[in-house]
Amino acid sequence: MQNNRNYFIAIALSVLIVLGWQFLYMNPRIEAQRKAELAQKAQQKIEQVQTPTAGGAGTAQPNGAAPSATTTTSLIDALAKNPRVVIDTAALAGSINLVGARLDDLKLKGYHETVDDSSPIITLFSPSETKDGYFAELGYIGDAATGSVPGPSTVWTAPEGAKLTEKTPVTLTYTNEKGITFARTISVDEHYMFTVTDKITNAGQAAAALSSYGRVTRYNKPAVASTYVLHEGFIGVIGDSLIESKYAAVEKEAVTPETATGGWLGITDKYWAATIIPPQQTPYDARFTHFTDGQPRFQADYKQNAVTVAPGQSLELKNLVFAGAKEVPVIDGYEKTYSIPKFDRLIDWGWFYFLTKPMFRLMDFFFRYFGNFGVAILLTTIVVKALFFPLASKQYASMANMKRVQPKMEELKTKFGDDRMALQQATMQLYKDEKINPIAGCWPILLQVPVFFALYKVIYITIEMRHAPFFGWIQDLSAPDPTSFINLFGLLPFEAPTLLHLGIWPLIMGVTMFVQMRMNPTPPDPTQAMIFNWMPLVFTFMLASFPAGLVIYWAWNNTLSVLQQSVIMKRHGVKIELFDNLKGLFKRKPAPTEK
Repeated sequence: MQNNRNYFIAIALSVLIVLGWQFLYMNPRIEAQRKAELAQKAQQKIEQVQTPTAGGAGTAQPNGAAPSATTTTSLIDALAKNPRVVIDTAALAGSINLVGARLDDLKLKGYHETVDDSSPIITLFSPSETKDGYFAELGYIGDAATGSVPGPSTVWTAPEGAKLTEKTPVTLTYTNEKGITFARTISVDEHYMFTVTDKITNAGQAAAALSSYGRVTRYNKPAVASTYVLHEGFIGVIGDSLIESKYAAVEKEAVTPETATGGWLGITDKYWAATIIPPQQTPYDARFTHFTDGQPRFQADYKQNAVTVAPGQSLELKNLVFAGAKEVPVIDGYEKTYSIPKFDRLIDWGWFYFLTKPMFRLMDFFFRYFGNFGVAILLTTIVVKALFFPLASKQYASMANMKRVQPKMEELKTKFGDDRMALQQATMQLYKDEKINPIAGCWPILLQVPVFFALYKVIYITIEMRHAPFFGWIQDLSAPDPTSFINLFGLLPFEAPTLLHLGIWPLIMGVTMFVQMRMNPTPPDPTQAMIFNWMPLVFTFMLASFPAGLVIYWAWNNTLSVLQQSVIMKRHGVKIELFDNLKGLFKRKPAPTEK
């Protein structure tokens, strides 16, 4: 049938898309994650630590030059080197370095490195002395008349026994040789947002002119997923423009947007991020850069225009610093509470933003009722199938019509023989007379491709899916099914090679896809028949390395499709070919001499 031909063309295109996805995105991602895990294990055994940052802010933009010499010491020694104020909240643990008033020691209490709750909690920030230093810093740039201003080497004073909690802010102070006092009050909410309020009081004899700056600095390039599905690196909304830059791109050339008012900037990982939100009413210059002097480092920074504090006067400036997990409701809440423009784009919803975020909302709604994201995926699939039901009904109505006019099409083939042009024209006229749209059967398949991508995006990027269990052996919906038929699903004491790793859920998905495809007649064209027969096997191996949540979705979607197709085909009087196809598959084919 012409409809069958279009049907298999659509499927073949889908196969090409998924194959490209597998080899261009998934395989590099898996390899990058494997290398990152190996590097992390090595780092836990031997901690290489860097000498402290010696440079300060430049006159134009914050630089923070790093020395080239390296030493080896422990993280404990690095933390003990300078006085600190403890951070202890429900979500965070760490300390503030009183040299520079840096946030450079921060761990996320609610997240572990693996699904095992006894594994170490996630470390976000580390001191600049360490090889993989990562921190946020706020400071000022002044001139000779202003005197020393807070920067990387400034030693702040904290009250004795001070501890930063959700309920107890901390005020740090510093007074320079010109009589200018900086009182910095740092508070933090129950999640990951720090509020840094600086009160600048000029008790000197001359006016003080200074520019504020903020920076997020990261030493060395972290291991990132080599995939276009996810953005990791520099990110910011400068004014109204969302800017995303990969580490490799910034290594080649710095990103320097035009002066803007409002917005935010920082560095994002898959699940974590560190950003600075400067005062939203004052113009600033932003920059994404890579420094190679001394220890290589990446830096997202901003500098505001100079302000003047007259003698006897005070000035107050407020910055926000986000440092933590990219939890969807928390990020959305910050956008509304603090009026941060497009802060929800800190989560990489992608091109299908209009699909991915609503789909997450739907899954999160079900999760809140049932407490299991796997169940939420199943229920979301039912909703999606219900939305696509009218299109599916039209698809099978078109199939019924095509089957009805099949005798007339055979007559046209006999009438026109090898005259393909005349046959095509006559066929199109037949479609017109019978009011048949030959491509109607392809639309439901093609329209579901964006839905598939959107669902994959949600499962892959949202931290809510990280380490989220389903039932049985699936303890992390964002990771592939850990079982494999090669080692008899864990009975044999060795791991299956990546290319041959095939778990239980991919096998279930393959069976459901096989049954779904057997619902339709086997096409007479040999090429189409080959695709028809091999596609379930190909997809089974391809999806073996996909997140388990996506494979569960696909298996469940196939099952619902079989039920849906059976109902619609019966309603339109179309024969269900499933049992005949299954019988024909195992029926002995006659030898040429028996024909």
